[in-house]
Amino acid sequence: MSKQPLSFHWFLPTYGDSRGLVAGGHGSFMSGDRPATLRYLNQLTAAAEDNGFTGVLTPTGAWCEDAWLTTAMLVQTSETLKFLVALRPGLVSPTLAAQMAATFQRHSGGRLLLNVVTGGEPKEQQAYGDFLDKEQRYARTGEFLHIVRELWHSTEPVTFTGEHLRVTEALLSARPDPVPPVFFGGSSGPAGPVAARYADTYLTWGEPLDAVAKKLDWIRGLAALEGRSVDFGLRVHVITRDTAAEAWAEADRLLSGIAPGEIERVQASLARSESEGQRRMARLHNGRTDNLEIAPNLWAGVGLVRGGAGTALVGSHAEVAERLLEYAALGIDHFILSGYPHLEEAYWFGEGVLPILERKGLWQHPSRVAAPPAVTPFTAAAH
Repeated sequence: MSKQPLSFHWFLPTYGDSRGLVAGGHGSFMSGDRPATLRYLNQLTAAAEDNGFTGVLTPTGAWCEDAWLTTAMLVQTSETLKFLVALRPGLVSPTLAAQMAATFQRHSGGRLLLNVVTGGEPKEQQAYGDFLDKEQRYARTGEFLHIVRELWHSTEPVTFTGEHLRVTEALLSARPDPVPPVFFGGSSGPAGPVAARYADTYLTWGEPLDAVAKKLDWIRGLAALEGRSVDFGLRVHVITRDTAAEAWAEADRLLSGIAPGEIERVQASLARSESEGQRRMARLHNGRTDNLEIAPNLWAGVGLVRGGAGTALVGSHAEVAERLLEYAALGIDHFILSGYPHLEEAYWFGEGVLPILERKGLWQHPSRVAAPPAVTPFTAAAH
């Protein structure tokens, strides 16, 4: 476990929110019965900030609102919260992306984090005009991050010619200060070398401990070959309540709310995915509802109808805290969490789990100042 305090981030559902599981994603359209209005997203950012989350992840894709524009609006109504903005290399030039990040960093007071997403499903990528295959997309991501990092640090013009990208005499008028940390995920073979060479934090979805440990060791080994080390993050949902019975009752409620035929429909769509991470999520439940607790307090029910991160930590506040510490013992420093609905679940976690971790000295509120000792007014000081 790292000696630094653990960092907890929340998630902004810019496709909409709901008291039920929102189906779709990962190349499929999705929407909740609670629209993702700017007013509601401001409520979510306020909840995340008040509860002590370091930042919020904003997704990217055809199925949600644009991450850059949305967060640029939200940053004005928040004070300390950071924004983990997802972007896709290949849909914007590396020079423009480096410039956008630098601008965001200056105007936000250094509150930008970047989540680099190599790509979605081929149909979605092609809708954006991107026709590279999966392996080529990872190669392009490496070139993209090479150029972006050069621009963030160089005082001299940058010229680069790669297989997919080329820039000549590129230079930023003002470099970002501080340089935004780069978060990056990917479970397939080509993802590893890119993460090892360019990521600050490698992200993985919630799987049983042994599977996560193997993946982290894989990236550690590749990073060592590059003479680097990286941090690690876990993307997982949470259902945490005062008692375990209440938490599992909520999981059962979410499961019972799935419309007939919806699991079969979504799984048929996700089965066409090229994503190795998505395949790993699907293998955790195999489309079945009878054995969803795949490890202590780890529930695969979300992935029945939602692409991407498909597991949730379910239990009492103390149980969820204990499971998080088990992942932290593997080397996880960042936890990117979500729940249904996101607004209410931010308070369940923030008021239930985080105080437990704070008492253990493993987390601290990023903006809370310790209150002065209580005194009774108008009384003489003791001598």
